[in-house]
Amino acid sequence: MRTVTITDVTLRDGNHAAAHQLGVKEVELYCTALDAAEVPIVEVGHGNGLGASSLQLGESKDSDEKVLKAARACLKKSKLGIHVIPGFATIEKDLRRALDIGVDVVRVASHCTEADITERHIRFVREAGKTAFGVLMMSHMISPEELLEQSRKMENYGAEAVIFMDSSGNFLPDAVADRVKILVNSLNIPVGFHAHNNLGMGIANSVAALSAGASYLDGSARGYGAGAGNAQIEVLLAVLQRMGHPISIDLLKLLDAVDAAEKAFIPQTPVISSASLVSGLAGVFSGFALPVKRIATQFNVDARQIFFELGRRKVVGGQEDLILEVASELAQQQKQQQSQNQLQQQTQQQNQENNYVTRK
Repeated sequence: MRTVTITDVTLRDGNHAAAHQLGVKEVELYCTALDAAEVPIVEVGHGNGLGASSLQLGESKDSDEKVLKAARACLKKSKLGIHVIPGFATIEKDLRRALDIGVDVVRVASHCTEADITERHIRFVREAGKTAFGVLMMSHMISPEELLEQSRKMENYGAEAVIFMDSSGNFLPDAVADRVKILVNSLNIPVGFHAHNNLGMGIANSVAALSAGASYLDGSARGYGAGAGNAQIEVLLAVLQRMGHPISIDLLKLLDAVDAAEKAFIPQTPVISSASLVSGLAGVFSGFALPVKRIATQFNVDARQIFFELGRRKVVGGQEDLILEVASELAQQQKQQQSQNQLQQQTQQQNQENNYVTRK
């Protein structure tokens, strides 16, 4: 039976849920525990990846350099991975330094229609002798055929695997399986899948991906990640073992790691809130959950309406400034509607008074 490789993304995707405040202390604790469990790949860093710490996207608690050095010192058996989006991470300033620190696996990511921007970063990683994967985010926004076209570009650039992300938790199992099948049958490199749980499909979609031929799957402790979170890694591992897939991870030690993480830095395990559910239905990037909630409160508007409007506009990660714009417009519309309602009430009241006078 085909072996599946699991990547733990708690210390990267989980940073979205932690407002990017998972720093050296949390990295040291969790990486040490994951290494003991022999998790194949541990992804670390800002939620939006290397070089993404900023006022717009959220500032990290500790620098990329400090976090990666801490992780590298703790990971002896597990490989150290990072998420890299060209534009946030430059080759000279960010990527070269990360490789010098000892990063093993670089997942170079782009929006699902923009694989072209990953070429230089993928080629640089391969020339440096490190593992480079291509990642296509928000993959629900294009057809399986279009996803294949973008994946082929990454393969041609030198990517050693292509991973597509359900960044908004919008997929159902059949849609995941359709995409995996066309990629597996058409590419010469392995295929991976990264789940989000907005519709409660994180584990089901991951199993569908595996059954359709995927070789890489992502998960996080207690599902800790953006929005409603990711596939819960400990549940994913248990399910795969029940299915008979050979897994190198020690389940009991992984459970120890997850329990330690929950106690140390997961104040609340992810739930499928009304806003997260709407985010999945609208196909909006799960990483928008916290800023949408904060800005909705600021403008006294319904967060769900923000998600629906962002989905209508097909907003993607990196366009966080549009959340403010949408909230402002909704607040203005709400104010206008309230004024109209007040005017109608005043008019109705005046008509009633006039009718009363007339009858007198």
